Amino acid sequence: MEPLLIVILVIVLALAFDFTNGFHDTANAMATSVATGALSPRMAVLISAVLNLVGAFLSTEVASTISNGIIREDGDTTVGPVLIFAGLVGAVLWNLTTWLLGLPSSSSHALFGGLIGAALIGAGTGAIDWGVLVSKVVLPALASPIIAAVIALLATFAAYRITRQAQIPGAKRGFKVGQTVSASLVSLAHGTNDAQKTMGVITLTLVAAGYQRGGTAPQLWVIAACGLAIALGTYLGGWRIMKTVGTRITKVETPQGFAAETSSAATILASSHLGFALSTTQVTSGAVIGAGLGRKLAAVRWRVVGRIATGWVFTLPAAAIVGALAALLSGIGTVGVVVVAVLAIGATLGFVALSRRAPVSPDDVRDEEEPVSASAGARG
Repeated sequence: MEPLLIVILVIVLALAFDFTNGFHDTANAMATSVATGALSPRMAVLISAVLNLVGAFLSTEVASTISNGIIREDGDTTVGPVLIFAGLVGAVLWNLTTWLLGLPSSSSHALFGGLIGAALIGAGTGAIDWGVLVSKVVLPALASPIIAAVIALLATFAAYRITRQAQIPGAKRGFKVGQTVSASLVSLAHGTNDAQKTMGVITLTLVAAGYQRGGTAPQLWVIAACGLAIALGTYLGGWRIMKTVGTRITKVETPQGFAAETSSAATILASSHLGFALSTTQVTSGAVIGAGLGRKLAAVRWRVVGRIATGWVFTLPAAAIVGALAALLSGIGTVGVVVVAVLAIGATLGFVALSRRAPVSPDDVRDEEEPVSASAGARG
């Protein structure tokens, strides 16, 4: 296949991944605000989309971690556009799988898993910078949800204590207004972190194909395209995952929502500044769990949390397996690439068809499907 053609194919697929990242991770910013009624579903996704776009222009540290960090740009074991294409297939298909199941899994880890699986098959272990992978992906993945949970727990405890269980006149209204601000901060933070990952992939592709010098930052058109793709996906709304985060983990009240969103935004923005390509999904889910534990007599549905955690564990290896299989087929040549593309399109259409059997819309995203049992709430 002509080099320019495969580069174009990779860019299109990368933007498709960015789009799925947008609707997959809308819940990160807006689930708790929608659940408490601080924002209507449509207004929430509109605000989130605009701020995701703005956030995409604020930093390129995470993009640099992807483009000249995890995957090596030089040496004897280079990763070319065909392998990047295969890795993206793994990431997109895993995103669609977890979206269908309503699981807030990590789009970031799906991307890393797909790329790593493809790189291992096509270029060997030397193509991966294992030190960067551990320090800027694995360790933040383990620490970030715990940090966000602890901060949210303490913030929730303090919010209820200071406002006397939110009974001070005007407290609940004040928290609703605060949620508008805090949810907006999460959206802005999401743009500074998640949109960067696709920028990094496209930049890596351009470098690998010889269209850009190694070690350079994403070009302006790459930043704009990625920002628009994730914003469009965000606006269309990931109602399935929003329902899980907003209503199924715990019943969220406005002080909890404000505490969870503020904790998430602080964690994500700090990580973006340091170039840590963490999972905003894990951060937000951890913050919601912490907010649930921080309110007196609140309950956390640990069965739901267990399902989410299982998804986290399997995300990177599952995407890696699909990426590796796609790399094996793509390695055949042009025919292999075409076969992988056709299979990916067919799988995507299959996921969409399955989703129509039990649709989730903005009208029922706040509905709870199972009662919350009075279990293990921390005093607040």
